[in-house]
Amino acid sequence: MAPSESKGARFSPDDVTVVFVLGGPGAGKGTQSENLVRDYGFNHLSAGDLLRAEQVREGSEYGELIRHHIREGTIVPMEVTVALLSNAMADILDKGTSKSSPARFLIDGFPRQLNQAHFFEETVCPSKFVLFLSCPEEVMRSRLIKRGETSGRDDDNIESIRKRFRTFIETSMPVVDDFESKGKVIKVEATGTVDEVYERIKEEFQKKGVSTL
Repeated sequence: MAPSESKGARFSPDDVTVVFVLGGPGAGKGTQSENLVRDYGFNHLSAGDLLRAEQVREGSEYGELIRHHIREGTIVPMEVTVALLSNAMADILDKGTSKSSPARFLIDGFPRQLNQAHFFEETVCPSKFVLFLSCPEEVMRSRLIKRGETSGRDDDNIESIRKRFRTFIETSMPVVDDFESKGKVIKVEATGTVDEVYERIKEEFQKKGVSTL
């Protein structure tokens, strides 16, 4: 895939479609991403999953740094996260395994800060829009506590959950506000059943001209 000459981005919007999925911890980003992969042919990239995999990868220069930030509920330096996302996109494109053309990428849990959003769009690819799953904190908390019973994730505990909520409000909501000011946000109420939320998402995608495969 040739780099975009105009902005210095690695990929051109003509070749890839990038949709960011944002929402507080427990809003259902991973669950709804699975539905969108199945029906819309998106390639799903979770920033959190990539970071968790990298922290245990043998020989990783970032492992200890990532572990520290995940444990504290703070944000990993954007250069690390963006490099992992960019390389994962390149791997999918190089292998030719994408189901759609142009290739569709759904990136969930990212960008978590405004400077991350700008850095990604300047160096990797401009996004098409942000899917924002809006959900009350008490609903997200109960979902995470239930998930923590079986997930084995270090951050599915009350103390980490509190930190993650605080981090999301302080650093990620400005991202949503910025994209909304540009008319690039689909806001969906993420309460009710998984199917009810997904129906709302599909309606909004249709309005944006994003069709199923």
